[in-house]
This record gives sequence, structure tokens and C-alpha cells, in this order.
Amino acid sequence: MSATAEVTPRSWLRPRLARWHVVTALIATPVMLPLGVVAVCAVGVERAVWAHLAEHVLPQALVNTAWLLLGVGLGTAVLGTLLAALVALCEFPGRRWLSWALLLPLAMPTYVLAVAAVGLLDYAAPLPSALRALGVGFPDIRSRGGVILVMTLALYPYVYLVARPAFASQGLRVLEVGRALGMGPFRAFLRASLPLARPWIAGGTLLVLMETLADFGAVAAFNYDTLTTAIYKAWFGLFSLDAALSVAGVLILLVLVLLTAESKLRAHREYTALGVALPRRLPLGRWRWLATAACLLVLALGFVLPLVQLLQWSWTHRHDIGMHDLRLAVHSVSLGLVAATMTITAAVLLAYAVRHQADRFTQVCARLATLGYALPGALLAVGLYVPLARGTAFISDTWGIATTVQTSLLLLVLAYGVRFLAVAHTPLAAALLRIRPSLDEAARLHGVRGISLIWKVHLPLLRGSLATAMLLVFVDVMKEMPITLMTRPFGWDTLAIRVFELTQEGEWARAAWPSLTIVLAGLLPVLWLDRGIDAGISGRRRAPAA
Repeated sequence: MSATAEVTPRSWLRPRLARWHVVTALIATPVMLPLGVVAVCAVGVERAVWAHLAEHVLPQALVNTAWLLLGVGLGTAVLGTLLAALVALCEFPGRRWLSWALLLPLAMPTYVLAVAAVGLLDYAAPLPSALRALGVGFPDIRSRGGVILVMTLALYPYVYLVARPAFASQGLRVLEVGRALGMGPFRAFLRASLPLARPWIAGGTLLVLMETLADFGAVAAFNYDTLTTAIYKAWFGLFSLDAALSVAGVLILLVLVLLTAESKLRAHREYTALGVALPRRLPLGRWRWLATAACLLVLALGFVLPLVQLLQWSWTHRHDIGMHDLRLAVHSVSLGLVAATMTITAAVLLAYAVRHQADRFTQVCARLATLGYALPGALLAVGLYVPLARGTAFISDTWGIATTVQTSLLLLVLAYGVRFLAVAHTPLAAALLRIRPSLDEAARLHGVRGISLIWKVHLPLLRGSLATAMLLVFVDVMKEMPITLMTRPFGWDTLAIRVFELTQEGEWARAAWPSLTIVLAGLLPVLWLDRGIDAGISGRRRAPAA
């Protein structure tokens, strides 16, 4: 009897545990597929293709990409850190509402900000023309410096978002310790407060570098060739998948370098835990209005002025909005809802797999499955297209079944899921960690098991995280350009594609309406995100009283 009692549970558990292994492996496969395909195919490309790329494409693309990474990385690190420290450590007029307003540029994709910047500051725009009439020269916005400036203004919130809680957790204690040692406020910040926040600043900067490496729309608007635009031109300009795969192989190497650096930083990010910070800030005295003006200037350049320009253009061309534009909006919303539903389903399965079977295999598969957000959209597009296209061709040749990946939404939605699975998985995994196993055991004692346990106990507790994940993925899909541009079926243009097509034709004003729609959609998760940050900081401050 005892032997039977021991064997029966194990024999019942093994298939269940094996199923979780299968689930995590299936979810991780679409992420590993493009990496493996690009790596294998790039190595097997003919020498003539590599010779052409090495002579005419890669030198310029690599130099431009390197300058872009250096300029945007340095610019966002400095700007985001200074703003985060100013808001978290200092008291000045307007600090409270500026603390969330400085996140608003996150709602504006880089290519939308590029559209507004070119429209405002191009050679024939009103401001440069007026300055030239006065004999004052104006720098060319369509330059390396111009694209670096625009992307810095669009991406600095990544550093600001990560560094602000780090400085807020320190409070004035670190600065007071430095001043007790004879340092002035600025020197105490450089010698004490800044080094303690360095891992967070570096982590935010690495996020910026990944976004910069993946950017397609902004660099295309400025005609600034990078590795991502080189993939697009090789595929749709030279009609050479081999050339596109080769450029994607070079891009993978840069992605792996950034991922390795991010992984090492995460391992050393806990030494800045300083306990609970006192809700006191340093009064700036006569410098307080200068701090307010600096924050307002950044906010104006990164969000307010571009938004005003888009509103003006949209009003001027309001009569040009027709059924075609409304159809594009329907396509964007439909793709966002379908992709968000599919991605959240995969994220829930992945989170439950880690919860019920946290062995090494499951952990590795979960980590691999969430790597997609670090992969540029252009790389995912070519990496997923090649195996699916060759697979459908094999089916058609072998069994005579007419299937074409080009006319299917499968590739597009699958690429969205790979790219944004990490966005959905993060809030869901965090919410599941707050559901203690004792709650499950109590529910089982009352006869609630299986699907009923998830539906009656877990789902009410996960409702907020599910809504957050749905919103984040939906907005990201609406903003996504390279994946949609390279893998969309015929006739399935979206608002982002409309912006790309109009900017390529120089129709900056007509691109305002779809750009404005994308910005308004992007405002929702930004406001939601800031509320969560403030709740987390205030929760840490209330912890001792509890």
C-alpha cells in the first residue's frame, strides 16, 4: 500500500511537469527561431554578397550606427540622470506635476517626433527661413546631430524612469553625509549620490541603446542609414534576402553585446538598497526658477512643441481625412487587439509554468522567451519570414497545397508576439508572485481546483495586471513600424505605415493626423506607468509605519 501511495502521485505528476516543459519550449521557440535562422543563413551566404556588403553597405551603416549609439546613449544618460536627480532630490516650483510630465515624450514614438522636428526645423520651415532673412545661420536638422538630438529627446525618459526611484530611495541622507564630510551640495551629489545610483542609470542607458539600435522610423525620416535601414533596403531595394540576412547577422552581434552587458548589470544592481528615504528635498533657493525653466524647456522640446505642430497640421488638413484613413485606424486597432490577446495568453502560460515548475529548464526557457523585446523589429521580420516562407514553399511543392506566407496575418501577429511578450509577461509575473501558495491551498480545502481556482481566485487578483499588460502591448503594436512594414499582408496598412509612406514622399503635414492618433493612444500607458511609480515610492515610505 505504501509503495502504491508513493508511485501514484509521482506517475501523476510527471506528465503534468512534462507538459509545462513543452509549453515553455513552444513559447521560447519563436524567439530562438529568427536568431538561429539569421546566424546560420548569414554564415552560408555567398562570398559575392558579403563582398558587396563589405564594400558598399556595412562601412557606412556601422559608422552611422556607432555614432548614433554613442550620441544618444551619452545624451540620454546625462539628460535623464540630471532630470531624475532634480525631481527626486530638490524642491522647486512645479516639481510635483513636472515629475510626471517629463514622462510624456514616451507617448511620442521617435518617428513621430522626427516628423514634427523636420516640419518645424527643415530648411524651408518658417523658423529657419526667418533666421536666414535676419542673416543668422541655422544648422541642418537632417544631419547626424539632428537625428541624435531628436532621439535623445524621445528616449531620455527611459533613463529618467529608472533613475528617479533610485534617487528617491536615497533622499537627502546621502547628500547630508557628504556635506558632513565637508563637501558642497554639488560635490556631494557627484561623489556620493551619483555613484550609488549608477547601476540604475547604466541599466536605463542600456535600454536606450537597445531602442536606438532597433529604431527604424526616425532614421528613415532623416535618411540616416543604419543597420536596420540596411536590412530594409537589402530586402525591398535589392530584393535580396541573402543580403538582408547578412546585415541582420551583424546586428545580432551588437544585440548580444548589449544583452550581455545588461545581464551583468542586473547581477550587481542591489547594492544601492538604502532602506526608506525621508520625504524631504533640498530647497534650491534662488536657483529654483532656473530648475523649473530647465524642466519646462526639455518638456517643450520633447513633447509640447511637436504636439502643437501636429495639432496645427491636423486641423489644416482635416478635410483630407477620408475613409481610407479611418480604415487604417481600424487596421491598427484590430491588429493591436489580436496581437495583445495572443501575447497575453502566451504570457499567462509562461508565468504559470514558472510558478508551478521553477526548475532550470523552465527558467531558461522563460528567459529566452522574453528576449524578443531586445531584438530589433527588422531582424525579427527577416528572421521569421525566411523559415515560414521556405516552409510554405516546401508544403506547396510537396503536397500541392497553395499557401503563401505573404498573404497571411500569421507572420505579422507572430512577430508582434515575439517582440512584446516581455512587455506582457513582466506585470503578470510580478502579480503572480503576490499570490501566495497558502491561498491556493485554502481554496483547494474548499473544493476549488483547476480552472475554477484560476477563474474564481487568481483572475480577480490578476485583473489589474492583465489590463496593464493588454494596454501596453496594444499601444506598442500600434506604434510598431519595421515589423508591420516588412511583414504586413497586402492591403493591411496601418497608421504607422501611413506615416512612413507620407514622410518618404515629403508630405510631413499630411502625416500629422495618423501621427497624432498614435500619440494620443500612447498617452494612456504613460499616465498609468507614472501612477504605478508614485504608488511604489509612497508604499516604500509607508512601510515602517505598517
